[in-house]
Amino acid sequence: MSSCQLIAPLGAIPTENASWYAVHTRSRHEKRVAAELERKGIKTFLPLYRDVRQWSDRRMTVEVPLFSCYAFVNIDVAAQTRVEVLRTVGVLSFVGGNHQGISVPDEQIESIQMLLARNIGFAPHPFLAVGQKVRIRGGALDGIEGVLTRFNGNNRLVISVETIQRSFSITVDGYDVEPVRTGKCISMLPN
Repeated sequence: MSSCQLIAPLGAIPTENASWYAVHTRSRHEKRVAAELERKGIKTFLPLYRDVRQWSDRRMTVEVPLFSCYAFVNIDVAAQTRVEVLRTVGVLSFVGGNHQGISVPDEQIESIQMLLARNIGFAPHPFLAVGQKVRIRGGALDGIEGVLTRFNGNNRLVISVETIQRSFSITVDGYDVEPVRTGKCISMLPN
């Protein structure tokens, strides 16, 4: 288990007539992409946290991106600015339909920035959506799989016996759940 501490974001102040967009980066290129975009004068937000990593001979605190392979840019919709972002080494595409990019609501970026500013301990967690197949990790229900649902404000796990077409559900609030990997990739950000 790693201990995490938040650190200050890069260039996190949005400008007028601009929106936040997520850009998909090459693996382990997030910091380089953010630095290069800042050098080009493009507002960038790369949420980082401090993580204690254990190697066989030492422990070390390292700064790692909160969202692996993603950074955020605050730009207007002008084609020239978008092209400049896409020409940055390490940027693969904008996140969204047809790689055109869908703006990220300011409130979501502001929430992340607020958490970073308050130095609250946290750890990254895979994105879980209602209807997704998940597995419980730890406790008396360790290893049980089902579909994540929400009923009366509670997270529930629906377990089905497909042969007899019957299901039941249990409350999983308080349990650690992880996505069950199928043949498809599980997105960390909604498209």
